[in-house]
Amino acid sequence: SPQQSNVTSYGATTVAIISLEAFAGMWINAFILCVLCIGWVKKKTLNSNEKILLPLACSRFWYLCFSWVYCSLSITYPNYLYVQLTFQLTIFFQSFFNCSNLWVSACLCVFYCIKIANFRKRFFIYLKVKIDRMVSCLLLASLLSALAIGIIAYDMADTKLHNNHNSTRQGILSKLSGKMDENFFQLYFIYGFGFVTSFTAVMCSALLLLFSLWRHKCKMQANSMNSLSMDAHIKAMKSILSFLLMYSINFLFLMLSLIPSTKEENYKAFLSLLFLYAFPGVHSLILIFSNPKLEKALLRIPSCVKCKVCMR
Repeated sequence: SPQQSNVTSYGATTVAIISLEAFAGMWINAFILCVLCIGWVKKKTLNSNEKILLPLACSRFWYLCFSWVYCSLSITYPNYLYVQLTFQLTIFFQSFFNCSNLWVSACLCVFYCIKIANFRKRFFIYLKVKIDRMVSCLLLASLLSALAIGIIAYDMADTKLHNNHNSTRQGILSKLSGKMDENFFQLYFIYGFGFVTSFTAVMCSALLLLFSLWRHKCKMQANSMNSLSMDAHIKAMKSILSFLLMYSINFLFLMLSLIPSTKEENYKAFLSLLFLYAFPGVHSLILIFSNPKLEKALLRIPSCVKCKVCMR
């Protein structure tokens, strides 16, 4: 029956692992959303950092959700996925939230760079003064860019589904594969351009911030200032380097996932999925422990659970 699942051991293992990563990542980002929304309701306002974290957590939550649905159905029940409208909408939302995740992550890195780095250039001082007002514009531009890519992805998915149905009726599916790659070159190019631009923004921001912290470290050493302050700056450097490394690996696997030949090799496709599903959760966890408000709320959970157990 076409509705029956035909899953190999590789497919079952892949679905099990990405399900674990996706649900863990969704829980972590849902926690950030809940804490920020509760604080928003209580204080009636959000600071600039929280304005970026809120759409970032939201985009990562829904990206993991739609990616998990797409990957699970494509492996277990492809006949439920590759139908009119379901496939196009899944691709649209997956592309939209993936690009939102990348662009808002880049906005967060740029924001930290401008806020923390200390340069005496007039333009940089102007940005430091205006950055809080610019956050809303940066987020709006990121969401509009993601929406444009989502619409293009929807159109390409519709073309792919239509061509696949026609080729199945004519029995020439294998001959169409080369033509499909040509049709999807536009989408690959736009995706690649978006990934490269966001990665460049993250890399430049991280390098500028590292350079600023390194200069500050040299000044403190020259003036024999407090070692505790030195330790704090060294920890900040390590944190920025780890984020840049993680973002670089994520960028590499994102680019690999756009290459059709990679999808045909199980181990490469598996490694790509493994890291792409882990990144939104792991990086959000790092953001939680680097934010005192989120960290305090997270550490409060075990004590609340213990109290409920004791009350029983």
